[in-house]
Amino acid sequence: MQKTLKQYDNVTSVCKSLFEKKLHDYGSAWRILRLSSLTDQIFIKAQRIRGLQKNSVQKVDEGEFEEFIGIINYSVMALIQIEKGISEVPDMNSNECVDLYDTMIKKTRDLMMNKNHDYGEAWREMRVSSLTDLILQKLLRVKQIEDNEGNTLVSEGIDANYTDIINYAIFALIHLKI
Repeated sequence: MQKTLKQYDNVTSVCKSLFEKKLHDYGSAWRILRLSSLTDQIFIKAQRIRGLQKNSVQKVDEGEFEEFIGIINYSVMALIQIEKGISEVPDMNSNECVDLYDTMIKKTRDLMMNKNHDYGEAWREMRVSSLTDLILQKLLRVKQIEDNEGNTLVSEGIDANYTDIINYAIFALIHLKI
């Protein structure tokens, strides 16, 4: 488990660094995004990863690494939007955004540790393509819940799906040796 925690923290450090750089360049403009817009952005990234995994020719310079990082960061933004609500204007300074980013990553990391305990790190035997498919499945679930205006009968909420998406993307990046 110590190896996993070290790898997990390394991946999230890389993701947070990019988040902070984009925060410097763009501020908190993402705060205006509705959850459905974030879901669609993550879906596009996951579909592109799947395409990269299936196709032998790549025409855009960014690869799987960058797309998985984007999935993680957009999913963290979605968790922040769930907690804080959508804003009509960029309303948070960099320190607030980074603090909330850290909070969401800590919650996600804690969940990963609990699930890893119960599942015995089964993800280590999974292929990156399977993790990609699970991310896409979770996104389709989120889209359905969004279309149902958040109403579910027995399912986890949207936040649980975003948390799982973050963990699957981190596992993929660990497999890809980021």
